[in-house]
Amino acid sequence: MGFMSEPHIKGHAPAAHDRLIAGRGTPDADWQAWPGLGYLPSISAAELVPPRRRAIIVAPHPDDEVLACGGLLQLLHAQGTHTILLAVTDGDASHPGSTLLTPAELSRLRPQETVAAMQALGVAPHILRARIGDGQISVAMDELHKLLLQLLQPGDVVFTTWRKDGHPDHEACGLAASLATRSCHARLVEMPVWSWHWALPGDRRLPWRHARRLELDADVLQRKQQAVACFQTQLHDDPSSGQPAVLPRHVLERLLHPYEIYFI
Repeated sequence: MGFMSEPHIKGHAPAAHDRLIAGRGTPDADWQAWPGLGYLPSISAAELVPPRRRAIIVAPHPDDEVLACGGLLQLLHAQGTHTILLAVTDGDASHPGSTLLTPAELSRLRPQETVAAMQALGVAPHILRARIGDGQISVAMDELHKLLLQLLQPGDVVFTTWRKDGHPDHEACGLAASLATRSCHARLVEMPVWSWHWALPGDRRLPWRHARRLELDADVLQRKQQAVACFQTQLHDDPSSGQPAVLPRHVLERLLHPYEIYFI
């Protein structure tokens, strides 16, 4: 297994406690100007999930499965991989204080957005819903871990958010999946989502030596963009609470490129 050489991973290294999701974050232009992204070794869908293996996508919230691996989902479908999407929460806490998008309304709408997004991608994974409370995965780790132990089989490839991604729900999913894959003799692949917000190019807190780059062609990227557009609850400001969109343009810019990054 080849690794990126040391000169390409050097860069800024803020304090380890500073994985804060605040403000606008690192501009996408800064990431695109960093040569390190181009030096990451390439990987294919077939290398990530070999023939006759199942792919299990563990998504903390509706939209994470598309933002992190919407391209991969399409490539897995094309190669005939049996794919299961475990939706850990229904995302009902994304709009605190809103009178337009209450928790009850979000728990109804956001799973529907996931279904529409899968249709936009042209894929049909088997969707399982854990219905753990949004924002509560860290306190329901045992529940998620037990569910994964029941679901996983030896040889499965499990994709989930990186265990140091910065969002508590993302990190809890990564940790639970890490423990479960070890017990079940499955393989874990982690995906950065909010890391692109708080990290800086070359940030040593990210495991660049284990990072791989999956290339997406123009059609795959276009379908991923169309799938993201299905998450309407996350794309607009909320006039009832004065809160900005959860996924404004500057956030999406960091996540919609002709490649996806995986930590293996």
